[in-house]
Amino acid sequence: MATSSAASVDLEDIQTVDLMSELLRRMKCASKPDKRLVFIGPPGSGKGTQSPVIKDEFCLCHLSTGDMLRAAVAAKSPLGVKAKEAMDKGELVSDDLVVGIMDEAMNRPKCQKGFILDGFPRTVTQAEKLDEMLHRRGAQIDKVLNFAIDDSVLEERITGRWIHPSSGRSYHTKFAPPKVPGVDDLTGEPLIQRKDDNADVLRSRLDAFHKQTQPVIDYYAKKGNLVNIPAEKAPEEVTKVVKKVVST
Repeated sequence: MATSSAASVDLEDIQTVDLMSELLRRMKCASKPDKRLVFIGPPGSGKGTQSPVIKDEFCLCHLSTGDMLRAAVAAKSPLGVKAKEAMDKGELVSDDLVVGIMDEAMNRPKCQKGFILDGFPRTVTQAEKLDEMLHRRGAQIDKVLNFAIDDSVLEERITGRWIHPSSGRSYHTKFAPPKVPGVDDLTGEPLIQRKDDNADVLRSRLDAFHKQTQPVIDYYAKKGNLVNIPAEKAPEEVTKVVKKVVST
């Protein structure tokens, strides 16, 4: 009874317009098919741009391993406590723990229609453990979207990025240049480049990505659910391709 009363009080504190918006969203989502997706791609390939669009379009939840671990630790769930113990010792959180936390996350109402996995699995072992966990749920990964893009295109994208530190406004020397080079359009303050937005750091990250992730791409290709996305296209064109792939 106490739980029901607490939930009632919580709902009473929520604005009517917010309740109605959520109710309408859930009614719209009820007719959507279930989708379980994995997004794979190197840094700068556009996964982060496409994930929220597809999440909203298909009523999915976006599951990032980092976010899930932090949430489990904050909630002090049994798995979260174990994860915190490992992190406090400077150890990597085991694959079994990560998959367990992911299993918990999938019970949330917002994940009822499925999910987008971003940043996981990174190894074939993780992919196998994920398949085992989903099999126990009577489910499987529907599509793995590989955001394929040439390293030289990524280098141009990333090394041309400039940021206004205090506001977070971003520019690009080629695709979205400021009115005055090196200066924020609104404040006239200087722009900066992030430390990891340089060619040497990017090449190192890309080398690590290709070595670690190619076996995962091969794993899903053999299973027949891998789709290569032409990620070098403009974001709106990529969105059209991704929506079509996810819809079929």
